[in-house]
Amino acid sequence: MALALVSDMLREADKRHAGIVGFNTFNYEEVEWIIEAAEAEQVPAIIMLHPDMAYFSNISFEAHAQMTKALAERVSVPIGLHLDHCEDFNEIMHAIKAGFTSVMIDGSKLPFEENVAITRKVVDVAHAMGVCVEGELGRIGQAANREDFLNEDIYTKVEDAVAFVERTQVDSLAVAIGSAHGFYVETPHLALDRLKAINDAIDTPLVLHGGSGIPDDQITIAGQNGINKLNVGTEYGHLLYTNTRKIMEEGLSPREDWMWCMGALKPVMIEYLRRKLHALSY
Repeated sequence: MALALVSDMLREADKRHAGIVGFNTFNYEEVEWIIEAAEAEQVPAIIMLHPDMAYFSNISFEAHAQMTKALAERVSVPIGLHLDHCEDFNEIMHAIKAGFTSVMIDGSKLPFEENVAITRKVVDVAHAMGVCVEGELGRIGQAANREDFLNEDIYTKVEDAVAFVERTQVDSLAVAIGSAHGFYVETPHLALDRLKAINDAIDTPLVLHGGSGIPDDQITIAGQNGINKLNVGTEYGHLLYTNTRKIMEEGLSPREDWMWCMGALKPVMIEYLRRKLHALSY
C-alpha cells in the first residue's frame, strides 16, 4: 500500500492501547528487511532516517524517501516514513519536499519558549503540506553518560507537556523519562509514574527514544501507559556491523554476506515489532 501517515498510525495505536516501532535506518537492505518483517508479522512499522545518518551513508533524503515508498507499495501493512531528530527548519523543509510524510523538530536543547516557537513554526508549515510532526520536551541525551538518563531534572514535566502540546499542536511528543540514545552504561529505570501522569494529562501519542537496552518489562509497562512509538536503532545497527565484519573476515561473496546479515537481523526486528510492545496487528 501507499505510505501511511504516521499521525494516523499513532492515533490508531493509541485507541487500541498498542505501539509501533520506529527503526532508524541508513541503507536499502535495512529498509527492505524491516518492511518484509512487518509484512510477515502483519504489523505496521515506521522507517526513520536521522539527518546525520543521511550524511554518514551518503544517501539523500530523496533517495531514502523513494526507496521506502517503493518498498511500502509491495506490502499490505501500513508503513510510515519519518525524519528523526532534526534541529534545523530548512533541513526539515528539504525532507518534506523530498517526500517525507512525518518529521521531528527537536528543540529540546532550547529554552521552553524557544522550543515552543520553533516547533509551532514547523507544525504550521508541515500541516499545511499534509505532513505530521513529532516534538521533543525534556532532554533525551546519550546512554554513555549516566546523567543523561538518571538526572530527573531533565525529565519531561507534566505541566510543561500540557502547555507544549496545546501551544504547538504537535502530532506526537517524545518524552524524557529516563531513556537515552546508544548503549547504556548501566540498566535504565524509566520514570513510569511520570509517564502515566503525562499520558493522563494530554491526549497526544507519546514516543520513547533510546529503546535498545531498556528491559522488556519496562517497555511493556511503558506501552500500557501511553507510549505509542518506540524508537530503536543501536541494537540491530551494532548487530549489522558485527555480522558484516564477521563475514568479511570469512571471505564470503557479497550475496552470501547480505543473506547472512538478513538472517541475523530479522529475528531482532521481529522481536521489536511483535513482542517489545503490544503490537498493533492487522
